[in-house]
Amino acid sequence: MDDKTAELRDIFLDATGGEETVTERQAERRGSLVDGDADPDAVDARLRELVATMRERYEFDTDLDPDAYVSLIRGFYDGADDAALADALNLSADTVLQARLDCHLAREDDDETPAVEASRERAVRANHRFRDAFVELLTDKDLSDRLASDSREDGLREATEDIETDVSF
Repeated sequence: MDDKTAELRDIFLDATGGEETVTERQAERRGSLVDGDADPDAVDARLRELVATMRERYEFDTDLDPDAYVSLIRGFYDGADDAALADALNLSADTVLQARLDCHLAREDDDETPAVEASRERAVRANHRFRDAFVELLTDKDLSDRLASDSREDGLREATEDIETDVSF
């Protein structure tokens, strides 16, 4: 053992009170970059604004109150299916489907009905602007994708190529 290794070992043993290993438990659950900072009332207000803008531009086939649309959008992004949304909103599954389509929230597995196709066309003509705004408000997808790609390219692989890993205390 060279002098630097011995010095580091001594520092480690001093810092840990003589213990050979140190294990710390994670005290808090991992969270979202969005949920801690975003004010739910402000998010709901912004969702109401987006729905109002959509109603001005597009003819909605449903006539729900703004809070019902907000709950529907939140439930959609929480992964709820139409039956669960229908139960939560006290609506029929058909009404939930149509309200979802009014908000440009078609799912990949939706049947290719004329209503679904029309909703997808409206979303494309709007350049998915509303759906992107919902995603930005309700998820941290964009930020987490960006951070994940940055963390994969951290340069550590090159820096650690020649490091010896056979270390014993």
